[in-house]
Amino acid sequence: MRNKELKLVITFHTTADAMALEKECKKKNIPERLISVPRSISAGCGLAWCAPPEMEKSLREIMQKLRIGEEAIHKCMI
Repeated sequence: MRNKELKLVITFHTTADAMALEKECKKKNIPERLISVPRSISAGCGLAWCAPPEMEKSLREIMQKLRIGEEAIHKCMI
């Protein structure tokens, strides 16, 4: 069993937005991933981007550049 860590979890209104962020992050070699939305959070599309909390500013900049709006940004133990 993995130890839980504090993570930044970004939820999206649409799957297309989640996939667009994943594609851009892969291009930039950002090593995090899409996950199913944790049960403690609800989201429109069921996918979320999971990253270390210190990446929040960078991810917000990428999303702004791509014109992707988040549904919510959470910090939670997963």
